[in-house]
Amino acid sequence: MTDPILDIRDLEKTYDGGVKALGGVDLTIRAGEIFALLGPNGAGKTTLIGAVCGMVRPTGGTIRAFGMDMATHWKAARKDIGLVPQELSFDMFDTVIRQVRFSRGMFGCPPDEAVIEDILKSLSLWDKRDSQIRELSGGMKRRVMIAKALSHDPKLLFLDEPTAGVDVELRRDMWRQIDALRTRGVTIILTTHYIEEAEEMADRVGVISKGRILLVDDKDAIMAKLGRTEAHFDMEPRLADIPASLSRFPVHLEEGGKRLVYRGGDGTGKGKREVAELAQIMAREGIGYAGLDTKESSLEDIFVDLLNEPTEEAA
Repeated sequence: MTDPILDIRDLEKTYDGGVKALGGVDLTIRAGEIFALLGPNGAGKTTLIGAVCGMVRPTGGTIRAFGMDMATHWKAARKDIGLVPQELSFDMFDTVIRQVRFSRGMFGCPPDEAVIEDILKSLSLWDKRDSQIRELSGGMKRRVMIAKALSHDPKLLFLDEPTAGVDVELRRDMWRQIDALRTRGVTIILTTHYIEEAEEMADRVGVISKGRILLVDDKDAIMAKLGRTEAHFDMEPRLADIPASLSRFPVHLEEGGKRLVYRGGDGTGKGKREVAELAQIMAREGIGYAGLDTKESSLEDIFVDLLNEPTEEAA
């Protein structure tokens, strides 16, 4: 097993005034993966990125990038880290190519027009290279931010809400660009509140809330472990009570007995099997229903459930 590209242990950050943004974060990132960090506003996502990128000074814990302790080898490690911040940041009257050249020089890299051309072409920006940034669309400006972050050929790239404020079509185009970056060997950490984004792109997913990591796992493993089945039986006639033969299942009545609702399963297919068993029992015992709708949990459902679970402090 290769060493992780990023290893964070017991990372803490308390701001002046006592606001605790990070409360003992442990996180390991594998080389070559796309990792999605999900969390609501104020969860600590941007603070975590800032700590790794040297913009936020932690109050506790350790960060190792490329095997180096960032407390003592920050400059060496930072040269291999790219950041696309949530907020657009550049001289709007400058041209695209000058901004990308400038970013490359900021990291001490020698001028290399072939590298700049390759980056701009890969992001469909070559035809806009001499355009002033103020003339570009929102989606193109996002691409310029990515080009700047790639200008020094980083091995690890942070994307902080990269598709915030762009429409669905541009968002999907951005996903294709990010997948292409992974193909080039760039490890990507993506923060987002678009659950669809994580489902589409990520290899692994982490959920952060109130400065603490609630869960980290492969996306498919999360769906398997925490996925649930929900089924709605439209009862005809309505039920006054749940029949004894159905009481062993996780069911309840809604809408005055007009709907029997099942919520259960464990992501292994148990839910589907129990819904089928429910339907068989009801048919055998003459318990009538006019319709049946079922659905499996999405990553968004699991995310919402995790955020709504009581914390240890509240328990």
